[in-house]
Formats: sequence, structure tokens, C-alpha cells
Amino acid sequence: METKFKIRMSNQDAHYGGNLVDGAKVLALFGDAATELLIRLDGDEGLFRAYEKVDFLAPIYAGDFLEVEAEIIEAGNTSRKIEFHCYKIIKARPDISPSACDVLEERILTTYALGTCIVPKELQRYDG
Repeated sequence: METKFKIRMSNQDAHYGGNLVDGAKVLALFGDAATELLIRLDGDEGLFRAYEKVDFLAPIYAGDFLEVEAEIIEAGNTSRKIEFHCYKIIKARPDISPSACDVLEERILTTYALGTCIVPKELQRYDG
């Protein structure tokens, strides 16, 4: 089971100088993706237990458009292992003008993560 969505980073998402977006913002997006997957699979939001791996691979800036992908790659009795990818698909170009952007020919992997969520058996409403 997988999900995918697109979102634009705004000036409110910028946390550091140069309009750099905090990596925690991407982790929050991964949490939203996991929640959607758990609701679709189990009928419950579940709980995020842990990240096994998180790699921040490329910077994200205010004005960039992102594509977030998540897929349940393993499902146990209560645990769901999820693989996450965040790609930059449109790049802000403030060097040209405040509203300039470039559509990227190839998307850029900005963040990769592997995490585990838990949905207690008594809260699982679907048979998967």
C-alpha cells in the first residue's frame, strides 16, 4: 500500500537563514503520509514508534515544491514498516526574481527514511 502527495514550502516553513526549510518539516510530512496509510489499512491513525533511518540528502528552500511518497513495505500483527521518499520537483529561483521557479527535469531526492508505526490489535478495524 502506498500514498503520494505534493506540497509547496512557504516562507513560514523556512527556519534558517537563506530561507532553508528545517528537516523536521519533512519528518512531519512523513508522519502525515504514515497516518494516511494506517487509516487506509487499519481504520486507525496508529502511532509512530521509531525511525530506523533518516537521511537528509539535499536542501529544501521556501518556494520549492515537494513530492512525498510513502509505502508500507512490511506489515506484522501490529507493526507497519514504512519507506519514505521526499523529492524536490520544482525549485524556487529567488536569484532571478522573488516569484521565479524552475520545473526540474529530474526530481531530486531530498530525504529518505525508514520507520515503524504501530496499530494496536484492538484498534484495527479492517482486515488489511
